[in-house]
Amino acid sequence: MNKWYSGQGNNSDVVLSSKIRLARNADKIPFPCKLSNDARKSLCKKIFAAVQNSEFAGEFDLTELNTLSNLQKISLAEKRLISPEMAKQNQYSAVLVSKDESTSIMLCEEDHIRLCTMQAGQNLKEAYEKANRIDDVFINSMKIAFSERLGFLTSNPMHLGTGMKASFILHLPAVNAHNMISSLSNMIGKLGFSIRPLFGDGSDFFELSNEISLGITESSAIENLNSICDQIVKQERIFREELMEFSDFEDRIFRAMGTLKMARKLSAKEFYKLISLARLGISAGKFDTPYETIGSLMHSLGTATVLCGADEKITVEESDFLRAKYVREKLGQQ
Repeated sequence: MNKWYSGQGNNSDVVLSSKIRLARNADKIPFPCKLSNDARKSLCKKIFAAVQNSEFAGEFDLTELNTLSNLQKISLAEKRLISPEMAKQNQYSAVLVSKDESTSIMLCEEDHIRLCTMQAGQNLKEAYEKANRIDDVFINSMKIAFSERLGFLTSNPMHLGTGMKASFILHLPAVNAHNMISSLSNMIGKLGFSIRPLFGDGSDFFELSNEISLGITESSAIENLNSICDQIVKQERIFREELMEFSDFEDRIFRAMGTLKMARKLSAKEFYKLISLARLGISAGKFDTPYETIGSLMHSLGTATVLCGADEKITVEESDFLRAKYVREKLGQQ
């Protein structure tokens, strides 16, 4: 089965993916932080049973995090199937992951249920429709904590209301080159949105999301976020055209692709820097590599994921050689 990140969606030159996350809790049961391991396990089994007795039976695999190594949990976080916070938990928790990895359901993370759906490109509507169908399974099979005044009740008051967080992963090399991220963050922050670095290492990939879930409907939140995204996409494309007029910048793009195809060692930080330039070259028509190939590489080459995928135990430094090998093979070089 093809993975969701191997696809291509609307505005894929700038928008890598769309994500909907819904936070839900069972009524009259303490939040996970107040539950014993036995209570957590019992609740996770009940939630999994609800999925297995629905139209989604057989679509998800259940993984109990206490059966995984720390490295395996970090790998799940790198793939955005669980949160970094969940990867660090010591208490019992579990995650349901769909066969194509487009949907994950974190059980007993910060809330009893954290349902996440992802789509390639700018496609929040389809992501929400899938999330809503699965959400109905929980609402119809178990009593969910809800208040007529506050909406869905969540462990974090910031998520009250819809309990929904919608987000895009954006590739903004041109906006970043113009040093516009800070001013963009300040501007959209006043409107109830945020934009943050995806990797925290100075790369050109950012997450744009809504910060308000109370007093607004899901459709309005999605519409507003799409509107902000459209404006950012438009500005990024204008800046890209300006960058391409400089021969030195064009040279950087070709050098980046050359390095990716020939390098024998690539750290994660260098990989994300080079893949950003290569992806920019694809959008400018310099290379015929599909976005799907780049998406697959980005999804599978985090350090923990590379270490987990090795045939034998290797060090972080040795993973840099393996990452370079994977990139060469994927881009058609040996």
